[in-house]
Amino acid sequence: MRWAQGRDRIDTMLSAGQLERVPPSREHSDAMPGQAERHIDLARIGMHADPVGAYRLLYDASRKALASILENQGLRATRRGGHLAVLDAVTAQLDPPLGRVLRSFDRMRRRRNGAEYPRPETTGRMGRRRGGRTRSILFLDRETP
Repeated sequence: MRWAQGRDRIDTMLSAGQLERVPPSREHSDAMPGQAERHIDLARIGMHADPVGAYRLLYDASRKALASILENQGLRATRRGGHLAVLDAVTAQLDPPLGRVLRSFDRMRRRRNGAEYPRPETTGRMGRRRGGRTRSILFLDRETP
């Protein structure tokens, strides 16, 4: 699939090894939002018992929703590019118009990293209000061509 917005950034990320080309898979792309929705449901169930684990599930749900957009295009983040490459690639293509939603994912990404590698001042601050924002990210794949 070819696209115009963000094309230069995608090409740079491919050249730098942050993204790789894979066979486009509409089937896999369509399955990822379902996985993400199940993550959201589990996060809601477990948020009181394990808020950090629930937040990780919300983050993973958001990441999978964004990655599904790339998967449908035959793109995938490499180990070198990691989760940041998913955000960068989707942002290059969809900001504008979806910058606000994507910035929300970036905040989640940074907070999730803080949970994985905590500093004393961040412990226990995993948000209780991220489910709605995660759902906004989840439905991006349904709004893109």
